[in-house]
Amino acid sequence: MFKYLSGILGLDVGIDLGTANIVVYVKEKGIVLSEPSTVAVRKLPRGRGLEVIAVGQEAKSMAGKTPTGVEAIWPLQDGVIANFDMTEELIRFCLHKAKGGGSFMAHPRVVISVPAEVTEVERKAVVDATLGAGASEAYVVDEPISAALGVGLPIDKPQGCMIVDVGGGTSEVSVISLGGIVVTSSLRNAGKVMDNAIIAMIRQRYALLIGETTAEEVKNTIGSALPLSPELEMSVKGRDLSDGLPKSDMVSSLEVREALEPIFLSIEDMVKVALEKTPPELAKDIVDRGIVLSGGVALMRGFAERLSRTINTPVIVAEEPLFSVALGVGKILDNLGTMRRVLMSVERGSR
Repeated sequence: MFKYLSGILGLDVGIDLGTANIVVYVKEKGIVLSEPSTVAVRKLPRGRGLEVIAVGQEAKSMAGKTPTGVEAIWPLQDGVIANFDMTEELIRFCLHKAKGGGSFMAHPRVVISVPAEVTEVERKAVVDATLGAGASEAYVVDEPISAALGVGLPIDKPQGCMIVDVGGGTSEVSVISLGGIVVTSSLRNAGKVMDNAIIAMIRQRYALLIGETTAEEVKNTIGSALPLSPELEMSVKGRDLSDGLPKSDMVSSLEVREALEPIFLSIEDMVKVALEKTPPELAKDIVDRGIVLSGGVALMRGFAERLSRTINTPVIVAEEPLFSVALGVGKILDNLGTMRRVLMSVERGSR
């Protein structure tokens, strides 16, 4: 009877709470939402606090274009909560969207992913924000477990599986065997840091000031981890730092790649160190099976090939790298009764 009601009411929701994007999975429906992790707020008069005026894509479209008193906020930084109240608003928005805006499913059960190396305080903050947003129960699961499940790795077998997830806020590498994490390491050095590196490079070379949205567009349009033939160019528009007037300059993929080089090197070093710490038998499995690459940065030209050359191991880009974590959370939701080994690493809070 409960299973029937759960299917009708959609009581189980999974959330990939990313620094740059938030993805929502509803049991027996699949992914129902993928939007930027952005909240736009307006300052109320006489210091009466903040009013949320937009969330998700609508809020992101306001970034850098808001009048005085209005601000677009990314409440998660480097994979963890930087603004508790706005994170709660973001999760509340997700739950409202998950139920189609209706009045039912008032208090769903929620499984939400977090980076493996977050502190207990950071982990509890996610649970508290989820409960505060309206969940009846909140479970936290390590992102590497979710991502590995999402790409179809046999994590419950006595075999070594390695997944590298490079998202907006964190780069994370994990070796998984028998349903648990054997080795893990992370850097708060990923897509957002790449955007900032592009902003700094264009400011230095062209005396041109651009915003984060434009930097992200440059990264996605002409960014690459290996030389291109031919190299790409695009016109970048912003504000001239010398006179404050609008200006545009042509920026090349070579310049962008040079700006991102230190970040690529740091991710490669992270993976190398993880491999050095991996037990030999599991390392053999990884060489045979290859490493799976997920997260938004996995889509960058040449990144998988470059990583493969550096560590002399096959690197396979996940079929849906942007949704690997959310799909893994969905598998947990769809098979709660048969994933006890995975659920051992899940914490629970309740209203």
